[in-house]
Amino acid sequence: MLQFLLHCQGQDPKHYEEWQALLEWLMSAFPKSLHTDEQELAEEEEGEEQLARRHVEAKIAEDKNYPKKLLQAVMERPMSEKSFLALEQLAFVDLSEIDDALHIWLNRSDLHPLLQYRVLQILNRRGSQGLIKFQRGGEEVEIELDQVPLKPTDFPSQIQDVLERIEQHTGIHNPTLFYFAQELWYQFIMGVYGTMNYRSMLSEEDSILDVWAAALHTIVAETLQDDQSDEEIRNLYGITDSLRLRYEQAYRSMKQFISIGIKS
Repeated sequence: MLQFLLHCQGQDPKHYEEWQALLEWLMSAFPKSLHTDEQELAEEEEGEEQLARRHVEAKIAEDKNYPKKLLQAVMERPMSEKSFLALEQLAFVDLSEIDDALHIWLNRSDLHPLLQYRVLQILNRRGSQGLIKFQRGGEEVEIELDQVPLKPTDFPSQIQDVLERIEQHTGIHNPTLFYFAQELWYQFIMGVYGTMNYRSMLSEEDSILDVWAAALHTIVAETLQDDQSDEEIRNLYGITDSLRLRYEQAYRSMKQFISIGIKS
C-alpha cells in the first residue's frame, strides 16, 4: 500500500516523508530475502540482532537516560526515520517501564495501524506475554503478545492461501500485479491483525479466502490500471451472488485501510 501512496500525486509533502519512513522500517521488518538457504538467513538476522543489542547496551552504559530519550523519540510526531529506529532499539532495553509506556501508547486513537503492529512486534521481541486489549479500527481487540507474527511466514496458512489463489491467476501472466498484491496484503494483515476481519479469515469456511483474494486482486488491478473488469475478477475466484455482499465488504475494508494511510 505504501508503495502505492508514494506514487500518488497532490498530497501534502509531509505525508510522503511519513510514508517513506514507514515503508523503510516495514522493508526492514519484512525483508524480501534473496537467500535460498533459510539457515543462512536466520544466522544473518541473529548476527544483526546481537550487534543492535550491543549498541543499545553501550549507549545505556554511557547515558542512563538513554531509554527515556528513545521513548521520547518514538512518541514524537510526525513519524520519522528517527522514530522507527528508536522503536527498534527499545526491543533491547531491559526495563519494565518500557512495556508499560508502549501499552499506553497502543491506545492512542491517532496511532497508525501499521505502527500499532510494530509496537506489538517489539513487545513480543522484548519477551512480553499475556493478553493485551486495545482499540484497533474502531473495535476492541484482544491479542496474545507472544503469538504476534514477527515475519510473513509466521502468519497462519489461511493468510498465505489468499496469496496462493492470486498467484494462480497472475503469477505467470502478470507478475507485477502479484508482487504488489503481496506487498499490500501483508501490510493490510498487519493493519487488521486481531480484528473481526482477521479472525473471520481464520475461522470461516474456505470460500471466504476466495472473497479476500478477489477483493485484493480488484484493488491492485485498479491501482495498476489493469484491463480486467470487476466482474471478470470475481468470476476468476468463483464469487457467486451469495458471496457478493462479503466481497463488497472485504473490498471496502481494504479501501478504508488504504485511505487511513492517505489521511495519516
